[in-house]
Amino acid sequence: MAGSTFASRSYRDAAIILRTQNLGEADRIITALTSANGLVRAVAKGVRRTSSKFGATVEPFMVADVQFVHGRSLDIVTQATSKNTYGPPIVADYDKYMAASTMAETAERLMDAESDPVFGGSQFTLLYGAYSALARGVHPTDVVLNSYLLRALSSAGWAVTWTACVSCGKPGAHTGFHPAASGPVCTDCRPPGTRSLEPATVQLLHALQHGHWEQTAHARSDIRHEATSVVTSYTQHHLERRLSSLGF
Repeated sequence: MAGSTFASRSYRDAAIILRTQNLGEADRIITALTSANGLVRAVAKGVRRTSSKFGATVEPFMVADVQFVHGRSLDIVTQATSKNTYGPPIVADYDKYMAASTMAETAERLMDAESDPVFGGSQFTLLYGAYSALARGVHPTDVVLNSYLLRALSSAGWAVTWTACVSCGKPGAHTGFHPAASGPVCTDCRPPGTRSLEPATVQLLHALQHGHWEQTAHARSDIRHEATSVVTSYTQHHLERRLSSLGF
């Protein structure tokens, strides 16, 4: 009977480790975004011991196949098998590490406000792809980060329409942008605090949100910098908090 009860409390899922926190002398609390069970916070017992069989598997930015058991306040990790070791190449590069930390912070914030498993699955897929791109260096770090943030917010219902004024619907790639208005505004609808963007920045932001990587390849550094500023302000406005990782 006891074994049957334990089995009914157990579940297995693919998990991206977002962050960890030491607990006691040998344990660690992990926060993970899973494919089918949303955000999971669980205790990985004994993982800080050198004899642990899966300690390195549940480090930040790693993707693992994890066996969990439901607990009273925190679940318990009973087994973990590595799927993709994105952690080491990300941690070895400061810019990649800060970008990955920002993504993890964003994913956790979005999932704390939403329990729908379909939404959780889409966020898992987005983050999985972003960590893969970061680890492999297939695109510049800021390009990967900004694309992830825009697409994660889009999945949460805050997609920016870059081809029309968000206030009156006037078509065009308007260069006025206001985070609180949720996007571009035309010259007639500009509220106080609207910033003026370079036309190339608007084009880059549209490409980043839709994953049109070929259109991001030749963007000038100043355009990419302006795009980062826009994405940062837009993300923090909708998350209603400053992202601590972006401060560095």
